[in-house]
Amino acid sequence: MNTTQITNQIKSTLAIAAMVATALPVMAQRPRVSPHETISAEIDGNRVTIVYGRPYTKAPKSAEMRKIWGGLVPFGKVWRTGADEATKFTTEKPIVMNGTKIPAGSYTLYTLPADADSAKLVVNKQLGQWGTVYDEKQDLARIDLKKGTLGKPVTQFTMTIAKDPAGGGVLKLMWEETEFSMPFTVEK
Repeated sequence: MNTTQITNQIKSTLAIAAMVATALPVMAQRPRVSPHETISAEIDGNRVTIVYGRPYTKAPKSAEMRKIWGGLVPFGKVWRTGADEATKFTTEKPIVMNGTKIPAGSYTLYTLPADADSAKLVVNKQLGQWGTVYDEKQDLARIDLKKGTLGKPVTQFTMTIAKDPAGGGVLKLMWEETEFSMPFTVEK
């Protein structure tokens, strides 16, 4: 091989490597099964934002009704709190949830339902992962959620952030006839 051929071969190899490196993030993404939503609210001068997937009670391929709590969302196992990518939670200022300080920043939210009556909100420091990738060592906190019963069934997983009339805010997770909630305050 002469110098020109070697140079052309190196250029070709570099061009292919650049194309592969550019394509890797796209290839690594998994197809979404559920619609996604971004919710945001300003609570006591603090912007709180959640980005999450909203699965339905009906199975996407068969349209069969699924049992959610204790079925699709098993008891005793960490659940991604939504669908597809991990649920992202961002607070611009520090907040306090049930006595636990959550510093300003972005986190992943998981849910750990213990049984039909109790669950914990898991605030995890790892970001950007597919929802089923979970590293317990990255947990910032596990906080008890309050369980309630909804007046009518919710067929698509729904999260809300609202002002609490008593002050601060409330994070709610609703699906089937179940609502889990967590009041929070903005640290001053």
